[in-house]
Amino acid sequence: MPATKNDIVAEFTRELIRVNTAFRQYIQAMLRRNNMDLTFEMLQVLACLWNTDGVNQQEIANLTVKDKASVTYLIDNLTKRGLVVRKEDEGDRRNKLVLLTDAGKALKTEVEPWIQEMHAFAGVDMPVQAIKDCMQVMIKFRENLGMEISSDNC
Repeated sequence: MPATKNDIVAEFTRELIRVNTAFRQYIQAMLRRNNMDLTFEMLQVLACLWNTDGVNQQEIANLTVKDKASVTYLIDNLTKRGLVVRKEDEGDRRNKLVLLTDAGKALKTEVEPWIQEMHAFAGVDMPVQAIKDCMQVMIKFRENLGMEISSDNC
């Protein structure tokens, strides 16, 4: 019996979860191998700040698709490690901005090669057009599910 469209979509989404897990495990292994006292989630927050330093916790929560309470916990831990600081927003004193410290900025140069290596491994033997086509499918899935599309790369 041929697979239905729903069956194919279901298998595609299961494969997306497997790929996400593989990326996560790769990064976690690199963190352990390099004796870094960080989690994958902390690295997600840092990656957002490496792209746009000085954003508030709600923006980080939106970009990382995490709830604000989880982001608060992650920022607390990054603060204890001396990688970020909270600073009062001069435009709105009720708002706190999260900023990278010099150590947080420096960490990017250490981690960036792993990310590039991971992307290179993941893309082996895959034509660029196939990757672009797959991205369009995923964007359409997201649109169909009613999620806001963000152009930020976190």
